[in-house]
Order: sequence, then C-alpha cells, then structure tokens
Amino acid sequence: MAAQGQAAAGSASESGGSPAASAAAAAAAAFPATSLYVGDLHESVQDAQLFDVFSQVGGVVSVRVCRDINSRKSLGYAYVNYNNTSDAARALELLNFTPINGKPIRIMYSNRDPSSRKSGAGNIFIKNLDKSIDNKALYDTFCAFGNILSCKIATDPSGESRGYGFVQFEMDESAQSAIDKLNGMLINDKKVYVGPFVRKQDRENVSNNIKFSNVYVKNLSDTVTDDELKEMFGKYGTITSAVVMRDSDGNSRCFGFVNFENADAAAQAVQELNGKIFNDKELYVGRAQKKSEREMELKEKFEKNIQEVAEKFQNTNLYLKNLDDNIDDEKLREIFAEYGNITSCKVMRDSYGVSRGSGFVSFKSAEDANRALTEMNGKMVGSKPLYVALAQRKDDRKAKLQVNIFLHGSWIYTTCAFMLFHNSECLVFACMVGEKSGEFY
Repeated sequence: MAAQGQAAAGSASESGGSPAASAAAAAAAAFPATSLYVGDLHESVQDAQLFDVFSQVGGVVSVRVCRDINSRKSLGYAYVNYNNTSDAARALELLNFTPINGKPIRIMYSNRDPSSRKSGAGNIFIKNLDKSIDNKALYDTFCAFGNILSCKIATDPSGESRGYGFVQFEMDESAQSAIDKLNGMLINDKKVYVGPFVRKQDRENVSNNIKFSNVYVKNLSDTVTDDELKEMFGKYGTITSAVVMRDSDGNSRCFGFVNFENADAAAQAVQELNGKIFNDKELYVGRAQKKSEREMELKEKFEKNIQEVAEKFQNTNLYLKNLDDNIDDEKLREIFAEYGNITSCKVMRDSYGVSRGSGFVSFKSAEDANRALTEMNGKMVGSKPLYVALAQRKDDRKAKLQVNIFLHGSWIYTTCAFMLFHNSECLVFACMVGEKSGEFY
C-alpha cells in the first residue's frame, strides 16, 4: 500500500525489526497475555482446524470457536489460549491476517474488560480509504505508531469495504501520533481523514447541545397572529422577531418562527412548549434548521431506510445458471431444500415457456444461502456442472439508487427509484418524501 508521508510513521519503530514484530513485542511487554481473540473466521472453521494452525507456533492450551447457543452456527470468532506469553506474541506476529478457508483471520489480544473496549481511549477513525485497503493493509500502516489492540475496516454484508475503518491503540499517545502524522496524507492516491473516534453517544450529545436562537413552530391554529406567537414565547426571554408564515392570499400556513436574543431562552422555550396544547392544537417546537441542514437530514434518513431494505435481502439470494432443460421450479426447490428454509425458487423461461437455463433460489437466512453456494457451485446436476453465485451485483449492478432533490417554492421533494431483485423478481421500491420548512412527510 502506497502511503505518502508514511516515512514519518516508520521512524516510530527503529528496533531493526518489522513494525508488526515491534508491535507484538511491545504488546507482550506492556500487555502480558496468553489469550488471543481470533476474528473474521469463515463459518466453516472448526476448533480442530484452528488448533492445528496455532499449535505450529507454540503450545496451545485450548481453542474455542464461539457458536450460537441454539443453532450452533459459528459466530465468526474464537479464542486461542497458549501456555506462555511469548508463544501468544509470536502467533499474533506470524498468523495475523493468514487466510483460513479462503478468509483472512484477524488476531488481537483478548481483552475481556468492556470498559476499556468501549471507552474510546486510544481509538481513531479513518475515512476516505480506497476500497482495496483491507484489515492487513490498515494494520501495516498504523502499527508503526504503537501497540494496536484492534484494527478493522468497516464492510457491507457482501464483504466490500465501506471506505472507513477503526484502529484502537493501547496508548493515547500512539493514537495522537498517528493522527498528527497521517491525517491528510495520501494513501493509495486518496487523501484520508484520520481523527479521534467519537462514540455515538458523544456524537448525539454534541448534536443535542448545538446552540441556537431561532425556533421553528408548527401545527399552529390558522387564527394565530404574529402578536399571539410573540406573547406565547415572550416569557422565556427577549424576542427579536416572531412571524407566522402566510401564503400569497394572506392565509396562515400554520407554522412560524420565533427568534430569541439569547440561545438559552430559545432552548428553554423548546423544552417547555414542545408538545403543549395551544388553541386545541398540539404544538411542535424545535430548533429551526437551515435549508442545507434539512436537506442533509432528509437525505441521511432516506439513505438509511434504503440501506436497511438492501441489507435485508443481501446475501440470501442465489443466482444459478447451466441448468438442465428439464429442471422446473419444483425440482429446483428439491435440489436446494437440504440447505435451509427456502422462500422462493424460480427457473427463468422465455415467452414460449422454454427454460433459459438459469434461475434464482432465495433463502430465509444468509447462512443457509452461503452453505448452498459453497456445496452446490460446480456440482453435477443432471448432465451439467451447476454454476451458483450470490445474486448481488457489483457497483454497476447493485441496487440502483437515484436521489433527486429539487425545490418548488418552499417545498423540498426527494424522489427515488430503488430496484432490487428478490424472490426471483425485480422489486421496484419507490417513494416520494416531502419536506416543508422543517416538516417531514
């Protein structure tokens, strides 16, 4: 991985060994441990297989692949315990990111203390990463700055990088050094952002603590005047303006704005008046947002909904081709039934009812679909070897999302056309979302 400015990072490790080796050695000294966490496991990996791999490095006391208590399916991680800390450190250095059953594993020292894991101490956030950068490349870039406790690229359900990741160092100083040296540097020709990780709770607190003096009021009675609005809010502080919005004929649009001289007065008004009944109407009172803020909030809300729909169906649909002509929907279901709960099966046919030699099988769970893919791809079915793949597209064939935002008077509309294949059919998910001066419809 090419990283301009990374030479500065290299100076952090001058022990003569590799950065990874130095990090492992530092961990053994500063964080003595014999227990390793092994993540990103392929679901087919068994205890015995892990034991064979890790016992090549030193004396293994125990290996446990963690499984769902009911289904007994792998949860994708395991714990490996060694006799001594030096063997554990060597395993971390030599085996980290080694592919097992085609999937690179991710090894860390086992840290069972949830307070240290969730505190955010030593944790940094990296975004605008090239999609080719994986966990190993991220680790190799940052391990020169100090002992890494955790390192992970965020991925979508198909395993593709989302373009951001997280690195947690043992020491805050290491995290700050990485931020100082690498923030704004080019990695794989992309300028990356490296900064402190902010927990969701803290991000929400920051958002909730934004100072504002302009208040938005909706669901007003159509008889409310500017003076009545000013009188209603006036007891909370000095008001510089209060206006009920009206159409071209002078009729109330049932919402308005109140601007306070003092931000604390505005916050108190929102806290005490939101949800109150006035003239038989329940008021909504909140911070007045700028147009750009409303557009961004609406866009994020919309994209989150789309993502939830897409992720619900990703990795459960299989695409098949090279089917014998005599295989119909019922026969297809029989072939795949042993792998799990099937929600639909479909052999594709032309306008004359003749098989096209391709089809789709949709499972209820991604685990069942993956098992069917692994065992059925290339298997002889009838007179032909069957081709099986996930029925998800690459970037140009994935779910199509088109968001067009345009203005019409004081309205902002968002339209979308979201195309998704599910149950062997093309579902078109379409919606129109409108916003009017802070209102969501």
